[in-house]
Amino acid sequence: MGRSHDLPRQAPQGPPPDDTGCTILHVDMDAFFASVEVRRNPELRGRPLVVGGTGGRGVVASASYEARRFGVRSAMPTAHARRLCPQAVFIQPDHGEYAETSRAVMAIFRDVTPLVEPLSLDEAFLDVTGAVRRLGPPAAIAAQIRARVEAEQQITCSVGVAPTKFVAKLASARCKPDNVLVVPVDGVLEFLHPLPVGALWGVGERTGEALRKFGLRTVGDLARTPLRTIQSVVGKAVGGHLYELSHGRDLRRVSTEDVDKSIGSEETFAVDVTDHVVIRRELLRLSEKVAARLRASGQAGRTVSIKVRYADFTTINRSRTLGSPTDVAREVYDTATALYTALGLDRPRIRLVGVRVEGLAEAGDAPHQLTFGERESGWREAEQAVDAAVRRFGSGAVRPATLVPGEGRTAESHGGPAGSASGEDADRELPATRAERQSRGRTDR
Repeated sequence: MGRSHDLPRQAPQGPPPDDTGCTILHVDMDAFFASVEVRRNPELRGRPLVVGGTGGRGVVASASYEARRFGVRSAMPTAHARRLCPQAVFIQPDHGEYAETSRAVMAIFRDVTPLVEPLSLDEAFLDVTGAVRRLGPPAAIAAQIRARVEAEQQITCSVGVAPTKFVAKLASARCKPDNVLVVPVDGVLEFLHPLPVGALWGVGERTGEALRKFGLRTVGDLARTPLRTIQSVVGKAVGGHLYELSHGRDLRRVSTEDVDKSIGSEETFAVDVTDHVVIRRELLRLSEKVAARLRASGQAGRTVSIKVRYADFTTINRSRTLGSPTDVAREVYDTATALYTALGLDRPRIRLVGVRVEGLAEAGDAPHQLTFGERESGWREAEQAVDAAVRRFGSGAVRPATLVPGEGRTAESHGGPAGSASGEDADRELPATRAERQSRGRTDR
């Protein structure tokens, strides 16, 4: 499901198909990050554009469709993208702008129906059952959403309309860019069966290879194979799941709640870092970034986790649950550095570090518990003042002194991300279901 560029595109539909019972919509922005950049700078329209880390270890986060014609894809190393399309314009991501645009798009969705399940910044499921009487049939609602997104945000989206979430998501991928595809209730199997088995949610590289070795190459091959045979190839649970999907059966409902939410940020260094001071400065920068996003979203979290990736790509994750939820950068940083120190590393060669806050709740529902000796006001009030300054004067207007590059400092010595590959930045501000996170292998479409 995450490999949308591998799916064959379907030609635009002729006469409108029967959309009775097709009340599940999957709305997906087209090349979201790249589209936002074109909106900001119209001179980029029609040109190959790549958004992602521009350093030596950068990764493509999004590519315009003009760049994709040269083979550029999301999650591809930026260096490889430059070789494929040297004439492309390469831009560092602006996650704040993308998050703001995402909030505006999600607000459009919620004007249509309260049953909205965001999967990431640029896609969501909608259940429009309750909106049909007010707004018309599902296909008409899809057309209204596309028109509003384009008129209000100057970007385009594609919409899959189907009886189930699984089929709607496949439909939106097959009608990209800037289109809508309706899969009628009686046309689900005709739509599914020609697709490769890799299109099924839950089929990764290993499972796909195992199925193909057994001669099961399409969804139709799976549907025509006895359940016990499939289970003998990929296991009982996975086999049963794939068998149901191959017959178009998906009982998942659009969920507006997901308790497994988090906000985090990570950074890949331009060169491997061995200096603990540099790493702690980066942990401070990331803690500031995460806490600011918590406050902006009105949330606080109880669990702080760090991610450390070594030069050999070995990755370690550590977490600690606090006594009460927090949205204060100083508390996040103190916990993150304690977790890092506890690793007991001796001159490590570190490629990436990350900070994440989990177990989120509304900040108003998460009163802060003062610790012994702590003042009733202090860090939180100071950081709220910083938030106000940033809103007025822009990001970077106020920052901790240790994060201000001093004269003569190198990029590494001040611990900032200068030259680093922010294309591997794994920020996520909107919740996604656990199953969808496992199935999603792309960055942007």
